[in-house]
Amino acid sequence: MRLIQILAVGIALAFCAGVTLAAPQGRAAPSKTRWMVRLSPTKIVNGEPVLLEVTPPAALQSLTGTWLGHELLFDRAEGKGWFVLAGVSLETKRGSYPIKLEGVTANGGRIQFAQDVAVSTEKYPTVQLKVSKAFTAPDPEQQAKIKADQEVKHQAFSQVSPEREWAGAFAPPVTAAVSDVFGTRRVFNGATKSVHQGLDYRVPPSTPVSAVNRGTVILARPLYFEGNCVVLDHGRGLLSLYLHLSELKVKEGERVERGTEIGLSGATGRATGPHLHLAVRWQGVYLNPAALLRLRPPETAAKSARR
Repeated sequence: MRLIQILAVGIALAFCAGVTLAAPQGRAAPSKTRWMVRLSPTKIVNGEPVLLEVTPPAALQSLTGTWLGHELLFDRAEGKGWFVLAGVSLETKRGSYPIKLEGVTANGGRIQFAQDVAVSTEKYPTVQLKVSKAFTAPDPEQQAKIKADQEVKHQAFSQVSPEREWAGAFAPPVTAAVSDVFGTRRVFNGATKSVHQGLDYRVPPSTPVSAVNRGTVILARPLYFEGNCVVLDHGRGLLSLYLHLSELKVKEGERVERGTEIGLSGATGRATGPHLHLAVRWQGVYLNPAALLRLRPPETAAKSARR
């Protein structure tokens, strides 16, 4: 059974900003029907993706929103329902953050909803690692390569499709045990250098790696830290990244389905041994891939508007 959080079921004088229904001429009138906003998972913590499912009090043409400084563009689910995939960055502090929704009705009117959402702080682990000094103290030539790679990634990340391409649940890229979790503070050669922004799978070299969902390949090339790297654009700001591959099986511009083989695992780039690093990025922030794999988005309405 999917865990859900019932955020609000109320009338015009509901807690916080309430629910209003506006006529096309701008005259606002209270709504006597209810909004229902459900969030998965039940407990929301920093660093995790969040599935929002909304049943508005009227049939809508569109539904948009804002939360934690991010724009939310909803897709239609079954019946009157709508859904969107959002997320909470690792840097988000414990507290309550308002979510604001606005829907456009069939006759052009507008209805609005607002409610605070509680975010808790997750305690992530720390791990000690030893790697070549080339990855902790790169020389000028290596620094130039790192800078060039940053520009490559910046250009790729700026090409995200405005249309949703993913459909249904996300599948693991490999069948293997996890060797390192998301959010781990990584201490390289005695100095804290980074926070682990992905999920590591313990797989031997040349293990086939599959796409977690439908998307378009926006990057497939070797990078200094990431090694042979594939990045898939799933639309609406959602990306999946596959690092340290020994071989690439796709090319930039290709469209792939969930389960498509995109490469073979390896130990290229900054890696202490053979493994697969899976990362998930949404609207510029990295989210816990394990939490994404646990979500169960609506299947019936998760069809991509491929163009």
